[in-house]
This record gives sequence, structure tokens and C-alpha cells, in this order.
Amino acid sequence: MLDHEDFVIAALLESGRVAAEAVESARRAASDDGISVTEALIARGVIDPRGLAIARAETCECPFVDLASYEIDFTNAALLHRTTADAIIAFPLFVFPELVTVGMANPLDLKAVDQLRCLIKAEIEPVLCEPGTLRALIERAYALTSPRTDADSAAPIEATSSLTTGKEPIVAAVNQIIAQAIERGASDIHIGPDEHDLHLRYRIDGTLHEQQGPGLSAHSGLVRRLKIMANLDLTQTRRPQDGKVRFVHAGRAVDIRLSIIPTVCGENAVMRLLTPSAAIRGFDELGLSAEHAAAVERAMGSPHGMVLVTGPTGSGKTTTVYTGLKKLNTADRNIMTIEDPVEIRMPLIRQVQVNTEIGMTFAGALRSILRQDPDVVFVGEIRDEETARIAVQSALTGHLVLSTLHTNDACGSIPRLRDFNCPPFAINASLLCVIAQRLVKRVCPDCARTARPDPSIAALFGVSPDEPGFVRGEGCAKCNRSGYKGRVGVYEVLEMNPTVQRAVEAGGEAKRVRAAATSTGMKLMSHDGLAKARMGLTTLEEIARVVAIHAVEIEEESPAASPRIGSDGAAMRAAA
Repeated sequence: MLDHEDFVIAALLESGRVAAEAVESARRAASDDGISVTEALIARGVIDPRGLAIARAETCECPFVDLASYEIDFTNAALLHRTTADAIIAFPLFVFPELVTVGMANPLDLKAVDQLRCLIKAEIEPVLCEPGTLRALIERAYALTSPRTDADSAAPIEATSSLTTGKEPIVAAVNQIIAQAIERGASDIHIGPDEHDLHLRYRIDGTLHEQQGPGLSAHSGLVRRLKIMANLDLTQTRRPQDGKVRFVHAGRAVDIRLSIIPTVCGENAVMRLLTPSAAIRGFDELGLSAEHAAAVERAMGSPHGMVLVTGPTGSGKTTTVYTGLKKLNTADRNIMTIEDPVEIRMPLIRQVQVNTEIGMTFAGALRSILRQDPDVVFVGEIRDEETARIAVQSALTGHLVLSTLHTNDACGSIPRLRDFNCPPFAINASLLCVIAQRLVKRVCPDCARTARPDPSIAALFGVSPDEPGFVRGEGCAKCNRSGYKGRVGVYEVLEMNPTVQRAVEAGGEAKRVRAAATSTGMKLMSHDGLAKARMGLTTLEEIARVVAIHAVEIEEESPAASPRIGSDGAAMRAAA
């Protein structure tokens, strides 16, 4: 008599999803390895687990639920004990007044369905789910429902943590919170107590999203576990503490920066998931246009001088710098960095961590680094006059210096350096280029549709709202109904040239420098944003939300006309 696996294999053969030769080969492998034929098909890459689950659902005429887009309702975990859920591989997905939809690995197990009906005390609608995904959902749901707050012992626990370490509920809860954030592409994890609730939020694509998590009773246990992982003082709860954790998930090590600060409702914990060096690709993947990438590569290819990257916190400045450092990172160059903190670890580069408690400031570390025979120096941030002056002097004495500033745009870096008492001649002699950037949300490719932008926003950019090419995300499960998924950079690159240098010598006001730069071909961030909106990467509304729209006024000494947003739409379109 044929079992269900035989029916599934027959269905796969009949539909043409697998070939007969592949099945025969899998049968031989299954016999040798002591596994089922379907397991052999998956192991050999003939079919993926999701495709096999869909085939099973078709043969048993049972609905298939894809858990990849399912948002867990943790309250459902109270309907079924963890032991039963693990044994049957089942979890209540949707609860209605008289019916509960239960995801199962094997909905044909009638004995298990009857057992669930008795335990849940409601009518059961079994649906089929891919077993591996369902097991992961069960692990996550029960780890984050009611972890014990006294689970941690006084014994030391290794700072390198993974999903497989620690059987205690509070340990599993922390692991699940971090693992889920990694899987969702979050940049930060926020765990904050209120008077009655504990809030778990992930920052995804620049926006905080509320997540279901443990109750307020778990707060002290979660913070204690995080302190143990980061080797912080467990007894100190009245002053801020910072630490670092290396977390291993799916075979990949992720560095996490932990910050804990006391509030009136208890300690607030924020974790920054740091970008791994393997994620650093090229300038084109950051979103730089070919023209901008060429200008940046020209500057970073110089043997000496200074390259600045500007933008607010969280705009991707460090990633841009490290993209350049990766290209420069060869055995014949000595590259040294001074950072607070070191966010991206890269082989061969000597990275120094700022520590103000022992006097290791940016300026002090920079002086010491210059005695280490560097070719390239990255100063994490120019914060004060002393650091600025040493950085400029280093660029003038044969070093390539990279650094970041907090300014609104590229041209604003000039008056910022002047504020640090850097003289105009030194700025002109040292500065190669300035990159200003912002991160804007990408339109979700799975739900993108042609759309007419808001007329008032289109007028701001000097374009017609009826112009073809603009898109908007309608919202789908893959983008959490937001219409956006991922982010892309928008940039402006100020290259130093005689016209710009004259503006610097004439006082260096941002307005004057901007007019000089645009008269010689510089495209503003808003131009780059408009170009990306026309390409369907983002929306005009998103560009207007993030990027300042400058009306460039032409100075009398600027002979060429500069494109202006909001006043000359044709020029704007031509420039973009």
C-alpha cells in the first residue's frame, strides 16, 4: 500500500517539478543514508522544503500556510503547552470565537488533531506548514511569552552567544529577540520599560516598529542577561553602561553594541547591530551614480589630501568610508583608524578605539597614529578644533585622511571647518572632496505600481505629476504593508576646483560655496533623489521628507546658470 510520501513523489513527477532520474537517484541515496526519499530530494537540492510542503498540501487537499509572512500572535501560545507543540509540531495560528486554525507539520495525523481539539477546547482547522519554519516559529513564540526572570545564575556566561547556547527561558528569550532582529534586517533593538508594559521595538529601514515580546516581569531578567553577555557590572543599575557582544546566528558572527541607561521606570537597553565587513560591497551598491562614484574614487585614489563624509547620525557615513577603505586595503598600504566605537572590523586595517577615560581622544590618538607610518588615516569624526587642525595638517604632510562631519550638506562642511579655525588656504590645499548623504526608503519591488506623485511635492521638484516613471508601493506582506523595503543612499559630491576654492577664499559661506559648486556641475542631493525617484527606486514624497530642497541663488561671479528646484523645472529635469 502506498504511503503519503509515495503520493507526494507521484504528484511531483506528474507535475514535472522533479525528474524521474532525480527521484531514482534520491531513492538510492535515501537507502544508503537511512533517510526518506523526500529528505534526500531536499538534501540534493532537487526541491526546496517550501516546494515540498506545497506538494504535500496538494496531495492531502489541505490548505498550505506560508509562515514567512506570518506575524506571530504570542497570546496564542497560551492555548497549547510547549511540550505538546514540540511533540506534534503544531501551533495555533489564528483564533476565532468557535474555530482555531492550527499550523501542523502533518495535518493527516488524526490522533494529533483530536488531541489538539481536546486541549484547546475548540473546533480545529488543521493547515499544513513547512516543518522547519514551523519549528522555528514554535521556538520563537514560547521563548518570548513568559521567560522566568530568575533564570540566570551567578556563573559566568560566554559573551559569544548563539541560539543553541543556554536552555533557560530568559536566555532563549534574549537569543530570539536578537535573532529575529538579524533576520528582519534591523539596525537597532530597543527594550524599554514603562509603568505597566515592556516595549520591544526594532529599527528597520530607519523607522521603529513595535514588536510583540515578553511582559514587564521579564524586564530585569532580560537586562541582567544582556549585562552578562557584554561583561558589564550586574550590581550597577543607577548609571549608564556600554558594552559589546558578539552574537552567532546561522553560522554568522554579528557584533552588537549595547547601551544601557537608567530611566524612571527602569533600565532602558538599546542594541546597535553593527555592519559586518563581508556586507561592504562597492559604491554602486550604496546607490552612488556612476558620476559620483568616479569622483569619489578619484579623491580616494590620491596619495594625500582629505576626504570628508557628512550627514546626520544613521545616514550611512561609516559604511561609505569603509567601502572606500576596502578598495584601498592592500598589503602595500598601512591603513589606521580612530573610531568611537569601532563599528566594522576589517582585516589588515589597524583600528583604534577611543577611550576618553584614559585620555585616548580623537586628537590624542591621531597624534600617536601619525608616528605609526600610516599611508591612510580614518578619523571617525571631527568633533573639535584640535582634531580638525591635526587632520588638516596630516593631509598636508603626505597622508590620505578620511573623516566624517555632522553638517546638513556638502557645502556646509566649509563653514564648519572655518568654525574649527582652519584657515581658507589650508582647506583649499588639503580638501579633495566632500560627500554628503542621506538614506531614503526603497519602494518595495514586490508591490511597486506606477503612481502619480502628490502635485504639491512634484511642484517642489519642478516636475509634472503626470510625468511617467514614478512608482509607489501598495503595501504587501513582504514590506509589512508599508510600501517600502530596504534603503538606498542619495548623495551630493563637492569636488574642489578653482571656482570653489575662490568661494572658500572669499569667506566660505555655504550659500556662496553651493552657488560656485553648482555653477561648475555639482548636482545637489535633491537632484540625485529626483533621479532615483524617476528610476522607480524611491518616491518624491520620501525624498522631500529626508532631503532639504535648496533654491540655489546664482552669485554674480558665477558665469554659468545653476539648476534650481522649485523655480526652473526644466533645468532641474536636465540636471537630473
